[in-house]
Amino acid sequence: MNKISVLGAGTFGISLARLLANKGFEVTVYVHNETKAQLLRETNRHERFKDVLLPSSIVYTSDLKEAFKDKEMIVYAIPSTSIREVATLSKEYVEDGQYIVNVAKGMEKDSLLTLTEVIDDVYQNKSLKYVVLSGPTHAEEVIKDMPTAIVAASKDVEAAKVVQETFSVDFFRVYTNEDIRGIEICGALKNIMAIAAGLSDGLGFGDNAKAALITRGLQEIKRLGTKMGCQNDTFFGLAGIGDLIVTCTSIHSRNNCFGHLLGEGKTIEEAKKEIGMVVEGLNALPAAIELADKYNVEMPITSMLSKIVYEGLDPYVGVNQLFKRELKSE
Repeated sequence: MNKISVLGAGTFGISLARLLANKGFEVTVYVHNETKAQLLRETNRHERFKDVLLPSSIVYTSDLKEAFKDKEMIVYAIPSTSIREVATLSKEYVEDGQYIVNVAKGMEKDSLLTLTEVIDDVYQNKSLKYVVLSGPTHAEEVIKDMPTAIVAASKDVEAAKVVQETFSVDFFRVYTNEDIRGIEICGALKNIMAIAAGLSDGLGFGDNAKAALITRGLQEIKRLGTKMGCQNDTFFGLAGIGDLIVTCTSIHSRNNCFGHLLGEGKTIEEAKKEIGMVVEGLNALPAAIELADKYNVEMPITSMLSKIVYEGLDPYVGVNQLFKRELKSE
């Protein structure tokens, strides 16, 4: 493994590009906007990490063909809503045998596919090796070389091990897993629960309420995931409870902050504008509701959030309705 492209110059994509470049790989970053690509070339600094000097060896391009040409590994680090578009645009450039590593989190609204399934649906190339890299990994900490653990998941165990070896450094520990769908389900749904946890904070509720939302939220994720054929253990690992905890509690979590703003009385548009980045929990919400209905799974937190977002339910009323539901055993 020598040449790697990272598709997307967001905070996590740039953090991974820096990690890989510092490890000695030839790294290319695909930036959809040529003006932003040129700024990165000139400054070697990212707009959200201005105090961090990026390796001068990183190549920035707005040309998808260049991003794919002669690369051994392609890392998808773009918003979930752009996955199918970028896969479609790059289909003619993908090369046999390439490793396709997805670090984006979400699900496609209309097809109900996980993001790796979306890429595979577009490429239709059996020679490609698909791996998902997921877990509690805030870019704001990875960029500072702070200790982080993550999971590389693939149906192809050897492919997962290659990605494990590629990304592992002293501060970034990678485990392997074969439950690729379970890992992606966790990554998509935990963002929904993070909005709910932030909502609770914004309403002025305490730690008890947040703990209840996190633990019951995990149950919702697990119930749906196991119905979809995912492994039970996945939900209690780094990509499950690990990512759920960090996303529901961290100041770096845009989904949590978005929920907090809603709880404080901001409108959805006002909250999105203030966050200034993609709120993946919002994008995953419609698919989660449809999947819950398809698999006949009870998901009260997800349902409550959907009513707040799409039906204008008052957040305070929504949270209280959760606690007034029929009593049951844990």
